Amino acid sequence: MFYFQKFFNRLESVFLFGAIVCFTIVLGCGLAIAVNPLPSGYRPVDPASPRYQEAQALYVETCSACHIALPPEVLPTETWRRLIEKPDAHYGVSLNQLISVSQLLIWNYLNAYSRPLNIDEPRPTYVAQSRYFKALHPRVELPKPISHQSCILCHPGAKQYDFQTLTPQWDDAP
Repeated sequence: MFYFQKFFNRLESVFLFGAIVCFTIVLGCGLAIAVNPLPSGYRPVDPASPRYQEAQALYVETCSACHIALPPEVLPTETWRRLIEKPDAHYGVSLNQLISVSQLLIWNYLNAYSRPLNIDEPRPTYVAQSRYFKALHPRVELPKPISHQSCILCHPGAKQYDFQTLTPQWDDAP
């Protein structure tokens, strides 16, 4: 009898410990979802999952220090990889000031939300060469030359990483 009592006490302890762990995980996930590290007003095209929110915030903060932070969707994964992995490949500007951990976090975010190239498709260097960018803007007459600064013409909140809000001329666009 004593053996069974000891077994059930141990089983109760394991169950209680499991319940506490589950509660802690659920609470942690809830807090992660409730806390958004991006400043107010940021409305990315595809909001990052809780796993990538800090990396997205780091990407926006780091990249928008020099230019508009483009959504990962507009360039293929291979272009982002080259820009992140080769500090001197960033359009003539050195990214050596990026710390390896920051670089890895930003890469993980870009890798998760960009798209791969098709087989034998050339890797675009600029946004204007990207089929993804063109696919996202099917009926838009784009200015010449296209640059990341051109985004502001139709996306007034682009500097705040808001590519959902459009200028009034696009209100009735299909």
